[in-house]
This record gives sequence, structure tokens and C-alpha cells, in this order.
Amino acid sequence: MILCKVTGSIVSTKKDPNFQGFKIMSVTPVRPDGSTVGKPFLAIDATSSGKGDTVLVIKDGGSLQMITGSKKIPENAIIAAVVDNLEIDIPEANNEQ
Repeated sequence: MILCKVTGSIVSTKKDPNFQGFKIMSVTPVRPDGSTVGKPFLAIDATSSGKGDTVLVIKDGGSLQMITGSKKIPENAIIAAVVDNLEIDIPEANNEQ
């Protein structure tokens, strides 16, 4: 899974019929602190996410097929979860001398 920020939605007047019923979103990989760590890419939205949401994206065609129930969608990335809260435990350094 890749932690990403939704940067926008894709609007099209014509699209592959297999995309019917699915939103296509632009997402950018981010670090837990929110800083950008990669280039934007497109993902099918299975969560009703919106611009600015932090999400978990799976880049695997098999997972996309399981989540959508379709083997015909010509994409391999899917937004599988909207992140409401992110907590990271950072081990404290050993201060013994």
C-alpha cells in the first residue's frame, strides 16, 4: 500500500465503458509528515475520497479486480482506504552511555 494525497479528480466526456461507475483520481505519494515523495499517478476510487484526502492506494491489478469485482478495468491502482488519523511510534534512542 502507498500513502498518498488526492490532488484532483479526472473528468472526461468519453471514456472506456469499463470505467463506468468509477471515479478516477489523481494521487501523489507522500511521507507520513505529508511531504511529497513521488510523482502523481491515476487511481480508481473505491472510497468516495475527495481532493486533499490522505488515502491508501494499492498498485496491483489483482487487488483492483477483487475490490471492484471486474477484470475488465484497464488500470492497476485503486484507492482502498481514506486515512482519518495517522499515528507513528518512533522508538526512542537509547541514551545509556
